[in-house]
Formats: sequence, C-alpha cells, structure tokens
Amino acid sequence: MQLKTSRLVKRVLAGIVFVAWCASAAAFVVTDTEGKRHRLADYKGRWVVLNYWATWCVPCIQEIPEIAEFRGAHPEVVVLGIAMDAEDVEKTRAFAKKVGHDYPLVISDAKVERQFPPVRGLPTTRIFYPSGKVAYDRLGRVTRKSLEDITGTTSPARP
Repeated sequence: MQLKTSRLVKRVLAGIVFVAWCASAAAFVVTDTEGKRHRLADYKGRWVVLNYWATWCVPCIQEIPEIAEFRGAHPEVVVLGIAMDAEDVEKTRAFAKKVGHDYPLVISDAKVERQFPPVRGLPTTRIFYPSGKVAYDRLGRVTRKSLEDITGTTSPARP
C-alpha cells in the first residue's frame, strides 16, 4: 500500500510541476550548431516549434522532411530541432542534413535539458504560443498539416 501511495504522490508532484511549467512563459536559451543563440523571449509574437529527435528513432526521421516542409512554407514560425543522442556532433549534423533537416539544429546536453521538462519518448514536439506559453507538448509524429492546424497557419496554394 505504501509503495502505491509513494508512486501516486510522485505522479501528482510531477503533474503539478509540469502544469506550473506550462502555465508560465517557459524561458529558454539554446545555441544551435551554427553558433546562433535562440531565446524564447526573442521570438515573442511568433509561434515556436521545438522538435526532439534522435538518429536511431525511425518516426523521428520520417517526420523531419514534413517539419522542414512546414518551415519552408511558414518562415514566420520559428522551428528548432533538438538532437537527443549526439555524442559526435559532426556525425549528427551530417545525418541531419542527409534526412532533410534544414532548420536550426541544437545538440542536447545537460544545460539544454535543464531548461525543459523531461522528454518522455521520441519524437516529442513542443509548440509555444506567440505569447511564450506552451500550446502543445506531445509524444509522437507530427506532419506539416498537424503543425499548420496547431499554429493556425495555412498552406499556400500550390500550382
């Protein structure tokens, strides 16, 4: 009985922490592989999409071209990819390029991970409203259409 109570208390506390994080503007500062700093505060007034992925994650690799297509169609939205398994930065950069990752790439480390709630699995996408509050935080693949639905952007007419 005590073990069940302990688990329940941990889950409730984790939920409270997560809700508090979501309710506030979640400030972050990360640096991409090109050396550019990205601060949530700098993007006030714009949607921000963070996508967590890994080189070994098949659904991650499958969604990267969709995310790149979304970014190309919606330059007003900030899109950042966060690689979670990068022991070798150059190999990860080359892999990202090969699979169509043409948006800023951040290599996760302890400093990056301390700024966000833990990722429960991959792929995970977190989207921030233009106000800086969390709009979406889910495990699973996203598509260009799902990103457009969440951010309220529309696809340009195709010829």
